[in-house]
Amino acid sequence: MQGFYADPKGGQTDEAMKNTPLPSPVLDLDALRPDLESALAEDIGPGDVTTKLTVPAAARALARVISKADGVLAGMEVALGVLRLAGGGLRVRSASSDGCRVRAGERVLVVEGQAQGLLRGERTALNFLMRLSGIATLTARFVETVDGTGTVILDTRKTTPCWRRLEKYAVAVGGGCCHRYGLFDAVLVKENHLAFGGDLAAALAARPDGMPAIVEAESFEQYRAAAAAGAEVVLLDDFTPEEVARVHAARGASSRPLLEVSGGISLANVRAYAEAGADRISIGALTHSAPPLDLSMRIEPLPPGS
Repeated sequence: MQGFYADPKGGQTDEAMKNTPLPSPVLDLDALRPDLESALAEDIGPGDVTTKLTVPAAARALARVISKADGVLAGMEVALGVLRLAGGGLRVRSASSDGCRVRAGERVLVVEGQAQGLLRGERTALNFLMRLSGIATLTARFVETVDGTGTVILDTRKTTPCWRRLEKYAVAVGGGCCHRYGLFDAVLVKENHLAFGGDLAAALAARPDGMPAIVEAESFEQYRAAAAAGAEVVLLDDFTPEEVARVHAARGASSRPLLEVSGGISLANVRAYAEAGADRISIGALTHSAPPLDLSMRIEPLPPGS
């Protein structure tokens, strides 16, 4: 999926990873066009049979997208891009912006255009908008829950294949940050790497200049080893808040290495982890388990010649 708002190449310094928010997200819709066309083609195939049988080709209509739940909107320009590709000279009367908080019953989009085009694009446009808004909504809830602690909420690579750029975009809209885009922009040494018994310190020293060095730890002893090897971030995997607090105390007055927590994080316990001393909390559920924001489209025929 092309068209992410930021270039994922290159790493961030550890200070930037903790303290600097991502740039304001802006999607490159020109780059996204082939993906939107593919999504439409998946649904339409050789033609929308029902619409052809029931809706006159010359008919125009007004479409309103209504939110059926409270949430944070993400993916509006993507949805509009789909509707434009579906055909019919789309005209936008009103549209909420990504990042807006919406309430149940609120209209988030009003457009007019060729009725057949609106019906062809309806489901695909809503699928994008609902999925991305759901991710932004869940992310915003986590961000709000740790408000005031200084802890940064991060996504992971647990994304839908070919949707990563859009899903990470939605996380940014919700106030979260990008952990790493892929396998190429940060060193993240996990248990499956450590199983081969290599020299951790030598591996971290040999990484490309400016690339973050993150090492996973599953125990207090592994935390100490990772810190001694030069890890800039130690990822505390499946630690309890009490265990995180112990590591935080052992780190003392130093702010290095940064402490990242992952595994078993929920809205019920995320603040406890933040208050225990986590600098960063990475949450796979932001992208793999976010429920879509419930949205619906109502289409109303317009008088001929309008």
